[in-house]
Amino acid sequence: LDASVIDLCMKVFPWARFRSTKAGIKLHTLLDLAGNIPAFLWITDAKTHDVHVLDELLPEPGAIYVMDRGYLDFERLHRFHRARAIYITRAKRNLTFRRRYSHPVDRSTGLICDQTIVLTGRGTSEAYPDALRRISFRDQDTAKRLDFLTNDFTLGALVVTLLYKQRWQVELFFK
Repeated sequence: LDASVIDLCMKVFPWARFRSTKAGIKLHTLLDLAGNIPAFLWITDAKTHDVHVLDELLPEPGAIYVMDRGYLDFERLHRFHRARAIYITRAKRNLTFRRRYSHPVDRSTGLICDQTIVLTGRGTSEAYPDALRRISFRDQDTAKRLDFLTNDFTLGALVVTLLYKQRWQVELFFK
C-alpha cells in the first residue's frame, strides 16, 4: 500500500491546487504482489494524508498489508487486527513500548531482535491494547537499522523483513 502525487498543470487544473504554484492529485494504490496488479485505487487531492486510505479499505482476513510509516495509526491498525488481516509497517523512532518477550534470532542474517511488545504511550495503549511484534533488522547494503511492527506472530522474522522489502514493487508500479 502506498500513495504517489501526480503533478498536474495549474492552469489546466486549478481545482487541484495543493501548493502555491503546484497542482496535483494523489493516487493511493494497494498492489497485489501475486500479479503486480492494483487491487484498490483511491484518488484524492494531493493534500490528503496517506493514513486516511485505511478508512476506505475493507481489510480481508488473512491478507497481508505492507505499508510504510505514513500509515502508522494504531487505532486504524487495530481495526485491521480485529478483522484478522495481517499488516507489516515500520515503527517510528519515538515509539514507547514495554517488551514482554524476546524471541531468538540468527544475527548473521541482519536480524537484531524479534520481540513481543505492548504499547505504553499515551493514547497508543488505548488505541491498540493487544500485543504487537517488533522486529529490528540491519540492512547489510545500506547499514540502516529498520524496525518493523506486525500483528503476525507465525511468520519467521526474516520473512517479515523480506515481505517489507517487496513493498518497493509498488514504487516501481508508480514509475
